[in-house]
Amino acid sequence: MPHTASDWRRPDGRDFDQLREIRIEPNVAEHAEGSALVSYGKTKVLCTATFEAKPPSWLLGSDRGWVTAEYGMLPRSTHQRMKRDKTLSGGRTQEISRLIGRSLRAAVDLRKMPERQIIIDCDVINADGGTRTAAVTGGFVALALTLDRLYKLGEIKSQPLIRYIAAVSVGIHKSHLLLDLNYEEDSAIGTDMNFVMTDAGEFVEVQGTAEDSPFRKEQLFTMMDLAERGCRQLFAAQAEHVGHLLSLQKIQLER
Repeated sequence: MPHTASDWRRPDGRDFDQLREIRIEPNVAEHAEGSALVSYGKTKVLCTATFEAKPPSWLLGSDRGWVTAEYGMLPRSTHQRMKRDKTLSGGRTQEISRLIGRSLRAAVDLRKMPERQIIIDCDVINADGGTRTAAVTGGFVALALTLDRLYKLGEIKSQPLIRYIAAVSVGIHKSHLLLDLNYEEDSAIGTDMNFVMTDAGEFVEVQGTAEDSPFRKEQLFTMMDLAERGCRQLFAAQAEHVGHLLSLQKIQLER
C-alpha cells in the first residue's frame, strides 16, 4: 500500500510513515523513585513510579513481584475541562490502565523482584492523540530508572529488566497508512490500531478497530510492519536514557 499521494496530506505536514517529534525527559519528579515526561508531538504524559516493599495481597508467598499502572487525564489536558476520575472502577480509564500494566510487566522478570511492587502513574498533561501509547513508552523509562535505583539501594538482588517496551498507533485513512496518529487524524480515521512491541520485534498487545470499513489481512500485516519501524525509533529514544541498563536486541540494531 503506498505511503505517498498527490491528493491528500497529513494535517501537520508529516510523511505518512513519520513519527511526531519524540521527547523523553527523565527524572522530572523529585519525590518519585523514577519518572519521565514523554512527548509525542503535542501529547505530553508524566509517568511516575512508586515502590512498595510488599506485593498485592494475592501474591503474598509467591516469590514474585508485580508491576501495575494507573492512567488519568488532567482536567485541562483536552479542549474542554474534563471531570476528574474519582475511581478506576470501569470504562476507558481502567482499560488503558490495564493495558499499560500488562505492557510494562512484559519488560521485567517478576521473579527477580520478589515481594515487591512498582506502581506507574501516567497522567496526561496535554492530549493530542496517542496518550496510551505515549504512556507505555514513557512508563517503561520510569520503570527502568526505578529498577536501577532499587538495585543500587539493595532492595532487589539483580536487575529484573529484560527487554524494551514501546507503543505506537497506526491508522488507515483514504487508503493510506498513517504512523502515530494525532487527535485530528484519530477522530476522523476509518481504522485505528495500537501496537505494543518489544525490541526483539515481538508483539505484546495489538488493539484495533475498523469504524468505517473492514480492513484486509494484507493491510494488517503492513500496519504491523509500519508499527515496528516506528517502535524501533522509540526504542532508540528510550535507550538514550536507560541504555546503560539494557542493550537493545541485536535484531533491532542490525536492520
